[in-house]
Amino acid sequence: MRAAASDTRVVNLAGGLPSDAQFPRQALAAAFVRVVSHDGGRALQYGWAEGAERLRGFVAKRLRARGAAVDADDVIVTAGAQQGIAIALELTTRTGRRDRVGVGDESYPAALDLMRARGLAPVAPLTGVRVRYVMPAIDNPRGRAMADAVRRTLIATRPAIIEDDAYADLAFDGPAPRPLLADAPDRVLHVGTLSKTLCPGLRIGWLVVPRPLRSRALRLKQSADLQASSLGQAVAETYLLGEGRTPPVDFDARLVRLRRFYRRRAAMLGRALRAALPGWRFTPPAGGFAFWVEAPADAPRVDELAWLRAALEAGVMFDPGSSFRPDGAAGSAAARLCFSSAPVEAFAVGVRRFARAWRRCVTRGDA
Repeated sequence: MRAAASDTRVVNLAGGLPSDAQFPRQALAAAFVRVVSHDGGRALQYGWAEGAERLRGFVAKRLRARGAAVDADDVIVTAGAQQGIAIALELTTRTGRRDRVGVGDESYPAALDLMRARGLAPVAPLTGVRVRYVMPAIDNPRGRAMADAVRRTLIATRPAIIEDDAYADLAFDGPAPRPLLADAPDRVLHVGTLSKTLCPGLRIGWLVVPRPLRSRALRLKQSADLQASSLGQAVAETYLLGEGRTPPVDFDARLVRLRRFYRRRAAMLGRALRAALPGWRFTPPAGGFAFWVEAPADAPRVDELAWLRAALEAGVMFDPGSSFRPDGAAGSAAARLCFSSAPVEAFAVGVRRFARAWRRCVTRGDA
């Protein structure tokens, strides 16, 4: 898959990458030059484990606008959301005890891999577990919002909650909804990121934990890498808040454009799916970057690796369903197909190749 990702002949419907076309290259370049030329001592030097104060203030202000009682001192800047998830798991689980983490029927693969690497047991039920890991605003891989009844149950019950808010700003009907953090600040460890709405290369994420856990969270952050990149934080801070001759960006206006951009792409991939995969089951996403598609209920099972190889041979990449399941099992045939970064003119071709690879596996009996 890594080799195929660099092959321009392959339609890449995998990975969940943001669109390169939406990176604000000129504005980020201007911010980079500004911070290196005029504030290089701060941008190129070590910083504090909690991160840059103005950037933390930006995050806190946006969370307050969504109903959470957060100030800059509550925010820890992390090296992307993944580090925030890692610290949150360290704070809420016990080493060597194989604690159960409730994740739902499908979840973010990198979080599942992290749990397994730490000796934890990701499971589908959200009850009877040590901690719950959820994406209530827009989940991955289905791109749907959490049902109100599930949300109320989570808030009302005692286990801690790791709230992954990565796609919250990309709900198509925007703006971002009220986070769980606003309703259960004593039990919610909130993780966010700029990777989906600005660019992943800066590796800017954040973590907000209940205040009794903050000191330990800071120690874990510091012991892991001392701090998130000073330069990345300074560039993001200057882009978002302005400095000197660099005006601040209207980030809300940017989010409106991104929602419109990805909503159009979702509609186009949806049309291609309906044309090429009659009988397959999927629901148009409410946000995010992808569709979750499932073969007809009466379809034969196929070997997932064989299916993936057939797809690569046909010239398309997809994310196999097992990588999103807490038990890692292939189960019924399912896949995540991303509309976020592939050329829109390749959607129809890519989905036809995907369907052809599936039919080839069924015909050959790759069970």
